[in-house]
Amino acid sequence: MLNIDTIIIALRVILLERPWLSSWPQGVSKSVKYPEISLGEVLRKSATESPDQVAMSYFGTNLTFKEFDGLVDKFAEALQDLGVKKGDRVGIYMPNIPQFPIAYYGALRIGAIVVALSPLYKEMEIGHILKDSGAQILVAWDHLYPYVQAVKNETKLTNIITTSVRDYLPPILRLLSPLKGVKSYACPGALDMKTLLAKYRGQPKPVEVKPKDVALLQYTGGTTGIPKGAMLTHYNLVANVEQVMQWGQLRPGEDVHLSALPFFHIFGMTTGMNSPIYTKSKMILVPDARDIPGIVKTIEKEKPTIFCGVPTLYIALINLPDIQKRNMRSVRLCISGASALPVEVQRKFEALTGGRLVEGYGLTETSPVTHCNPLDDPQKNHPGTIGIPVSDTEAKVVDIDSGERDLPPGEAGELVIRGPQIMMGYWNKPDDNKISLRSGWFYTGDIASMDPDGYFRIVDRKKDMIDVSGYKVWPREVEERLFEHPAVREAAVIGIPDARSGEAVKAFVVLKEGYAGKVTGDEISSFCKEKIASYKAPKVVEFKGELPKTVVGKVLRRELKTPEQTA
Repeated sequence: MLNIDTIIIALRVILLERPWLSSWPQGVSKSVKYPEISLGEVLRKSATESPDQVAMSYFGTNLTFKEFDGLVDKFAEALQDLGVKKGDRVGIYMPNIPQFPIAYYGALRIGAIVVALSPLYKEMEIGHILKDSGAQILVAWDHLYPYVQAVKNETKLTNIITTSVRDYLPPILRLLSPLKGVKSYACPGALDMKTLLAKYRGQPKPVEVKPKDVALLQYTGGTTGIPKGAMLTHYNLVANVEQVMQWGQLRPGEDVHLSALPFFHIFGMTTGMNSPIYTKSKMILVPDARDIPGIVKTIEKEKPTIFCGVPTLYIALINLPDIQKRNMRSVRLCISGASALPVEVQRKFEALTGGRLVEGYGLTETSPVTHCNPLDDPQKNHPGTIGIPVSDTEAKVVDIDSGERDLPPGEAGELVIRGPQIMMGYWNKPDDNKISLRSGWFYTGDIASMDPDGYFRIVDRKKDMIDVSGYKVWPREVEERLFEHPAVREAAVIGIPDARSGEAVKAFVVLKEGYAGKVTGDEISSFCKEKIASYKAPKVVEFKGELPKTVVGKVLRRELKTPEQTA
């Protein structure tokens, strides 16, 4: 039998290694038994247990879990008929419309691996991802079909399936055309998703899908800046949904999720899509999170209780004219991620809704949630921090040079994490895996510190990644596009503070001889927007006579930043 001294010693060891346990939220399990099932089985279970519960709502069109599950089976059968086998990659390239979760779960049900692409991406970006993943099927919004056509011959795509935002709109709204791109577009050579779903009975051939099978190749720049696919298993994704459910103490079948975060992004995928499906709850699809007045109307009408987002979304809401006159009181829980949440924004949003808004943290490679401020007691929320590790998650700060020496509270170093939500590794990137995954720990590339109470704070980045409203931008990619401009001799890109997006892209450009005064910053920014997603294009362009460099010619980005930006 353990004596009191042994217990005290054991407690001291635990608290020294995991000081966050002293702030652990009430009602949340420190350790959880995670279901050993695939995501396809998660949906089947929800449809079996709650067949008539509304799974998703889209501008007044409701699909029950039974209806949703049936459509998933039909799409799974269609994919099999097109030759898709277990382990094949299926790309999804569309906004938050019902076809996204149908295609996503249809692919997963037969053991295929989903590759999610941002609908903001253009030819170069989707071309790289499609080629690197080896995707054979792409399910795309018809509005984006020209970009797919432009790169198809460079990829392994055997079939392209297109779909329209009109397909699940109520009849009256199809006529009113409330959405940008609501018009259907001709897609010669493509298969139509609606026609495919009508063709099949929903009886796919059974496929054994194991929890440790890869479910998702989620592309990210990781810690090196070159987009690569994080291999997330069914177990990773199911475990993280369970962690989110535990932390938020979600109410299965009762909560209503406002799914404004895009599903192609791992934060939106987990909290806005997989989470409500796991908890047999309703999700309200928001195809365009930039439509702030539309989001407010949706909140008033649908009365969501869960609303995960990024700081820019909450900032836009609290600054909407006459927002104080609107009824936002249904919202009880919001987790903000992707970038730092300003304290004043948190205060104003909580006053507006009466709910709780706290900051969390995660990465593509971690499914994504690893940290969050406790929700049970406002006193446990530490503004300016990312909170404490969630259930079954360990985190520590190690020295930057070797990554092997644990640092004490208050000292900044690289944040490393381990837990059930950590990826298997990067797709076909063994060298990157050796750097990022060591002895069971994932090395995030973020510089952080931990306070004595176990709360973590992100203080810097190991690399030069720029965070624009939660979207990662790597300077190298933007610089390569700048160099394509005929007037540009040299270019360097950094992130600068921005009140709306957290950070914005700034380019420093040295013009070729004879171009001074003949090209403007706006022209260069517009040139970039034709090549890459608009949020990646420089918001500010500064012309310089030369760029600071090392003796070997490497541009010193840090010297381009002002003292305020490097502090």
